[in-house]
Amino acid sequence: MLPIFTSMNQAPYGSWKSPINSDMIVTGTIGLSSPHSFKDCLVWIESRPQEGGRSVMVRQDALGKVSDITLAPFNIRTRVHEYGGGSSLIHEGSVYFSNFSDQQIYCQRFEESSPCKLTDAEGLRFAHGFVDEKRNRILYVIEDHNRPGEAENMIGAVDLGGGEITVLARGHDFYSSPVISPDGSKISFMTWDHPDMPWDESKIWQASLDETGIPKALKLVAGGKNGKQKISVQQPRYSLLGELFYISDESGWWNLYREGSTKSLCPMEAEFGGPHWVFGLHSFDFQDSQNIVCTYSKGNIDQLSVLDLSSSKLRNINIPYTSLGGIFLKGNILYTVASSPTRFSEIIAVNLEDASTKIIKSSTTLELDPDYCSVPETIEFPSGNQDIAHGFFYPPTNRDFVGKDGESPPLVVMLHGGPTSATHNVLCLKTQYWTTRGFGVLDLNYRGSTGYGRAYQDKLLRQWGVVDVEDAVHGAEYLVEHGKVDSERLAIRGGSAGGYTTLSALTFADTFKAGASLYGVSDLEALAKETHKFESRYLDQLIGAYPEEIELYRSRSPIHHLDQLSSPCIFFHGLEDKVVPPNQAEMMVRALKEKGIPVAYVP
Repeated sequence: MLPIFTSMNQAPYGSWKSPINSDMIVTGTIGLSSPHSFKDCLVWIESRPQEGGRSVMVRQDALGKVSDITLAPFNIRTRVHEYGGGSSLIHEGSVYFSNFSDQQIYCQRFEESSPCKLTDAEGLRFAHGFVDEKRNRILYVIEDHNRPGEAENMIGAVDLGGGEITVLARGHDFYSSPVISPDGSKISFMTWDHPDMPWDESKIWQASLDETGIPKALKLVAGGKNGKQKISVQQPRYSLLGELFYISDESGWWNLYREGSTKSLCPMEAEFGGPHWVFGLHSFDFQDSQNIVCTYSKGNIDQLSVLDLSSSKLRNINIPYTSLGGIFLKGNILYTVASSPTRFSEIIAVNLEDASTKIIKSSTTLELDPDYCSVPETIEFPSGNQDIAHGFFYPPTNRDFVGKDGESPPLVVMLHGGPTSATHNVLCLKTQYWTTRGFGVLDLNYRGSTGYGRAYQDKLLRQWGVVDVEDAVHGAEYLVEHGKVDSERLAIRGGSAGGYTTLSALTFADTFKAGASLYGVSDLEALAKETHKFESRYLDQLIGAYPEEIELYRSRSPIHHLDQLSSPCIFFHGLEDKVVPPNQAEMMVRALKEKGIPVAYVP
């Protein structure tokens, strides 16, 4: 239980005593994902900071008893694309999972205490498995690191008897989402190629399988180009009747489609999918032959619904949550990871008939009194090029304190990573840490963020380090103009891509007085040379072709413009980071020290 302060005090904003400290954020919270129901039990994955981030599959039996299935040192996590996802699946009372230390597939029955190693393929990584019951095998996205240069990606099948691997498709730079039709006769999967990211242009393919389970001639189902328009697709999935469904942004929004139709099943200015950063995206499923259970988002606020295929009408299931993770459906009960501005992330069961919910597992044992909880305001504000940008503003909130008369609070602008990603209005201790101390927080969805349609997302193309910085500046100024924050006490912080925007804002604008970069990018040229395969051509879209446009890379890199930087900054960086190498922070810290600017570094 969080400590409670009882007296009401008037104190300067930013100085309030808070019931939240950093230890609570780290040790009191776990990550939750992949809820699944099997026979009389529920299983899910917990990522535990107190165990070094180890991911563990947990089981709850019919009597409510909870126990770990995967014991230490096993760690359920794949490194395909480095970001992973789709690292486990359940099949006939066993869990098949990728183990982090050696990246091999292991099989463990629920009633046994240790797993058996299924694959022994050094240099191979596996993700996003799908069971092919007809042939007693699991389809995987496989990443081969056994040759010099870039890893090779492919679709392969792992035999459940002896672990032998059969390659089913190769030749594209990236693969995802292999699925088999219910009768085992067809396969479908997703691909994309350099220099595109999956949200730029991607394709869904389908093929019949021969008697040995090898795909015949592939047929393009969706994606690619429509004239000059690039189309992003995702989540191929077969219905109970064997029809192929998927999500496409051909309309300008990620909507649901069925193979053979060029019209969305339910045209909406809403997102039924999200950016394909990790494997295992699962935002729709089939309740029966006529109804699809799905989630969609407007302005990054999620809604659970049922789509009637015969009428193309949605029936919203109104539950008290604004963010929903991947879904798992069993009959009329849906399991998902959900959160809201007043509820921490938790696994819930939703009855689709009456919209009742049951909490299965919370991500934290901490309880935050509602009077300490800052509930965000959704804001839109004018930015550069007469565009509108978006964000969530969290006002200072603490039941024990009020600010001094005539004083405005300091502001922290928070920037999500990606940059093709988004932030959501959910209860997060990292935000409440600041608001309970008397800070305002602007959680920014700058242009380029997802959740507002393809046109908004594409505003970052070739403009990274420009429009995102403009939005951070204009967002802070908007709050100043409306009397919500103090113009002289504006700070900015972000991680990874958000760290780059932080450093760019401190360098190329004079709005912010201090900043914090968490594993942020300072040298775009170094990032283009050193990052992993998945993002190795990402900057082609965000900045321009490298090395052809090397001067543009240098002009947008804070490390080359230290003469314009005069604000204190703190850097945090993981020494094992393969996405943004730690020398990105170390170069910046050395340069700032040489200039005599206050700087701190926490490797």
